[in-house]
Order: sequence, then C-alpha cells, then structure tokens
Amino acid sequence: MTGLAFIFPGQGSQEIGMGKALAEAFPAAKTVFAEVDEALGQNLSDLMWNGDIADLTLTANTQPALMAHSVAAMRALEAEFGLSATDAMFVAGHSLGEYSALASAGAISLADTARLLRIRGNAMQGAVAPGEGAMAALLGADVAQAEAACVAGRETGGVCELANDNAPGQLVLSGSTAAVEAACVHAKENGVKKAMLLNVSAPFHCSLMQPAADAMAEALAGIEIKAPVVSVVANISASPTSDPDTIRKNLVDQVTGRVRWTESVQFMVGKGVTTTGEAGAGKVLTVMQRRIEKSLNGFTLGTPEDLEAFAAAIKGEAHV
Repeated sequence: MTGLAFIFPGQGSQEIGMGKALAEAFPAAKTVFAEVDEALGQNLSDLMWNGDIADLTLTANTQPALMAHSVAAMRALEAEFGLSATDAMFVAGHSLGEYSALASAGAISLADTARLLRIRGNAMQGAVAPGEGAMAALLGADVAQAEAACVAGRETGGVCELANDNAPGQLVLSGSTAAVEAACVHAKENGVKKAMLLNVSAPFHCSLMQPAADAMAEALAGIEIKAPVVSVVANISASPTSDPDTIRKNLVDQVTGRVRWTESVQFMVGKGVTTTGEAGAGKVLTVMQRRIEKSLNGFTLGTPEDLEAFAAAIKGEAHV
C-alpha cells in the first residue's frame, strides 16, 4: 500500500498487561502468545499480564515479550482486518524490534525469533559485569556534539560510543562507566542541554557487547532465514534489504553497532512513506518520529481499538 510502513518498538516499552486485550479479543493474537510460551518453555504471557514489572524488565524476558506483543498485533491485524506486512512499503524495528519486523515479514519463524531473543537478552546481559558499563542520553545534542563527547570520554582509556541516534536532539551514548561519565561532563561543558545517565542493566550497542555479538553469530548460524515479504530497513545501515545472508550479518552487527533510527525514518520518508503503524507496546517510536519528520501520520497498534481505528483509516484512504 503506497506510503505505509510498519515499525516495531524496542526495550523500554514493556508494561504489565501488555498484549492481554489483544489475546482476549482476537484468536490469532492469543495463538501467538501460546506459541511463544511453548517455544521458550515458559509461561511468558502470564508474566506479561500478571507478573512483577521487575521480572518483566529483565532483558531476557523483555525482548521476547515485546516481540510477542508486536507479532500478535500484526497477526490480529491480518486475520481480523485483512492488513499485513505485504501492504507496507517497508518494515523497520528499533533494536530488538528489528526481530519483530523480521518475524512479521515472514523472514524468521515465530518460535525461532522467540528463542533468538532469549539468547540475545541473556548474552547482552552477561557481556559486561554489573557496574562496569553505562549508557547516557544527550538531550538537545547533534551527532557532531555526541561524537565529540565520545572522543572526550575515550580519553579515560575506556569505551564510549554513540549507541542510538533516536531523533534530532535525542542521542544515546554507551560504553565503560567512567568514559560515559566523562563524556557527559564534556557534553554539558560544550553546550548540550542535558546529559544524564540512564537506568539500564548493560551498555547496549557498543563494542563492549562483542561477546553478545559472538553469541548471536553462533545462534543465527543455525536458524533458517527467508527473504521477507517486504524489505526490512536495518538499524545498522538505515537501508533496506531482503537478502537472508545480509539480514543475518546485520543482526550480528546490530548488537555492537549504532541504532540509526533517525536515518532509517528519513530513508523511508524519502522513498514515499507517509503513514506508520507502530505494532506492539507503547508509542515511543510514534512520538520520536514527530521530531524526525512532522508530516508523518503515526498510528499505534497495541490494543483492539487501535487496530480497528488503523484499519478504518487505511481502508478509508484506499477507497479515496
């Protein structure tokens, strides 16, 4: 469908109750949660709906849980309203959301995606000892200012890299604790409005994650990846691919590489995307994209009501 892209959220959008209304309203969604539970040998859906937020926020649970909600939304959208990834120009996901995008586009099976994200969560959590790594948000900074802060941070002898380019004025650094702290000081001294450490469990998307990248290379080597039904715009390159070997390499590189979200959205807009549907929990990406491209029309797809409103809007446009 001209102008449509589906986007998929990453870590931070989780909450207790996520996806429950979809499962209660739509059999296709309920089946997704059951399949993920079976693939993991864990009642993850019960944790998502009735558990403790501290347990849900453990990286090894958060990653497959967010993916399950996203894919449940997409399966319900197709079963109930006749809309799917094949109606989009592109799909794209933020960090772990790239796996949700690939599962929704038929590149990786749901069970394999759930197991991969369990491995990914454990590997990312275990790559760096607690306290040795940190992440920080730079608000009001541009990429040049963030890169300069990283250079200053590395003068401590530690790692400091630009991990996320989320939106104009919203950049995230990652690396060794002392180096990230030094980068924050430099940023504040050089005109950045706000530089603050984030409450995260590990320094994601930097070279300290290399052990996790190695673990994902091994895990992905044994997984069948098919050409997706629609091109996936990759975090690492901000460009589209449908080639299974490239997808496999991108998923490994993504663990240590920068999430180029601003560039990914700009690329899709440049190719004619005018409307996005954020499938799954929350509205983080929909809010961020307003900072990237104000003309984008964003829908969230987390509840039955969301799906109904989106389908009515999209089909209304199609009949014009």
